[in-house]
Amino acid sequence: MHPSIQIATVADASSINALVNSAYRGDSSKQGWTTEADLLDGTRIDEVSVKELIQRPDTTVLKYVENNSLLGCVELRQDKGKLYLGMLSVKPNTQGKGIGKKLMAAAEDQAKSLGIKAIFMTVISVRKELIDWYVRHGYQLTGEKKPFVVPDTRWGIPKQKLEFVVLEKLI
Repeated sequence: MHPSIQIATVADASSINALVNSAYRGDSSKQGWTTEADLLDGTRIDEVSVKELIQRPDTTVLKYVENNSLLGCVELRQDKGKLYLGMLSVKPNTQGKGIGKKLMAAAEDQAKSLGIKAIFMTVISVRKELIDWYVRHGYQLTGEKKPFVVPDTRWGIPKQKLEFVVLEKLI
């Protein structure tokens, strides 16, 4: 079966939750280069939160499926005339195969279809390798920083003081 990018439904929440947590936290995330396990303990998201994202009217969650397996996802949320790109996740043992690039291209297509001319994201400032990857794909640091606030310890317990930087791409 050919790979496809589809809009996620509530039925996908469990598998998306597992994918996102495997890409960012815990031992499985260390197979890929997107891990935050050295920066935070805990989980990245839970199934209830994924369902809530999928059901938001201002948000679309896209999933990348190949051979009936979920290999990637991304959250796209309309925010003040721009598109917020979040939760970009690729299964750790399939990173480096272009799935993230395909999901970012789909995000740009989504933005264009909505008449939106800019996509932005927040990245933990010490994630230099990840920031550099986004810069190579057309995103620019805006100079804006945001506090890294964890409203609930379920979403991670920072091992050091962290903050976000904001990146943006005009399309």
